[in-house]
Amino acid sequence: MFKGAALASLFFMATHFGWTQDGPGQQPPANNQQTSPPSATIFSTTAVRWDNIDFSALFDGYYSFNNNHPDSNLNGLYNFNDRTDRVDLNLLRLTLNRDPDPIGFHVDIGFGRAMQIMHTPVPDPAGFRFLEQAYVSVKPRSWKGLEIDLGDFATSAGAEVIETKDNWNYSRSLLFALATPYYHFGLRASMPIGGSFNAGVQVIDGWNTIVDQHGNNMRTVGLTSAVTRKKFTWNNNYYVGPQWTAATRGNRNLYDTTLLLTPADRFSAYVNFDYGQQHALLNSLNRWYGVAVAAHFQATKRIAFSPRAEYYNDPSGFTTGTRQQLHEVTLTGEYKMLDGLLGRLEYRRDDSNVPYFDRGAAYGVSKSQSTVTVGLIAFFPIKH
Repeated sequence: MFKGAALASLFFMATHFGWTQDGPGQQPPANNQQTSPPSATIFSTTAVRWDNIDFSALFDGYYSFNNNHPDSNLNGLYNFNDRTDRVDLNLLRLTLNRDPDPIGFHVDIGFGRAMQIMHTPVPDPAGFRFLEQAYVSVKPRSWKGLEIDLGDFATSAGAEVIETKDNWNYSRSLLFALATPYYHFGLRASMPIGGSFNAGVQVIDGWNTIVDQHGNNMRTVGLTSAVTRKKFTWNNNYYVGPQWTAATRGNRNLYDTTLLLTPADRFSAYVNFDYGQQHALLNSLNRWYGVAVAAHFQATKRIAFSPRAEYYNDPSGFTTGTRQQLHEVTLTGEYKMLDGLLGRLEYRRDDSNVPYFDRGAAYGVSKSQSTVTVGLIAFFPIKH
């Protein structure tokens, strides 16, 4: 643990003072089933390699201001960068990766607010609270592209991912925070079919759990697909399986789809839709659904802008604790200071149709909140 933290600290010093090192292999995305929307401001990284094992690291810190000044010092409906009116660490991570040839592995060791939220409140085994992902991969050449992973891996659902640098905006969308899981434990397989289609299946424990506390291990199924063309990519994900809590008994269903449009080198956009439902006690049914639209404008080599707008409906209050309809608008500006060092300035406004947000010491009295966030993202190594 302490060695991982020391290596991560060294990486930040190296990127801060402009040191770089090239390596022979490109780091894979955190999510093998579905990649996040590609951005011209996301610079290709290649890990330091030792004995066919790639090492890379990431630092992500921020300062947030909330006009409601809640006494809790938390931005309502946020996750990961939810602490406000203070400087905080979102994620400090060290990655070890070996591409499957035919056997490989991937491990992400992390610290910070993102890791705390990922593993709360599910009582995962203590050591897993520092793991974002940890899985073994098998991909023999004779399998014609079929890859099988076993372990703890990021979900395939959603247009955004856990790593801030691989998203267009600094804060995560309402859909990421409320509608979809973060990770799964189990088995997944994916295989290319033809030149533009990829299909996958997952057999997992459920949502955000290493060991299901109710004995429903390996009883959730996920189906994934991706159509990739020159000007667009269309991803679809469906999860179904038992998700039991004190208030729910029965299956949880989630359908997630993202259409990514890439019509020009300097412009991209996506539309993300989610619909979920959870069977509850007394034969009731909880539902939640929403849509997010975002765009990315690469103004210059160093400067980019990314607006995002969302609508989210929680008619039974299952995901937010309150029956409400939400709207969210975000504008993010990004500046590349140097290779491996990104700065982001973001304004975001959240609105509800009922009083929900804290204002000072008053709990749930405001229908809106406005926040401003300054984020600093550093990663190594860098490929020139």
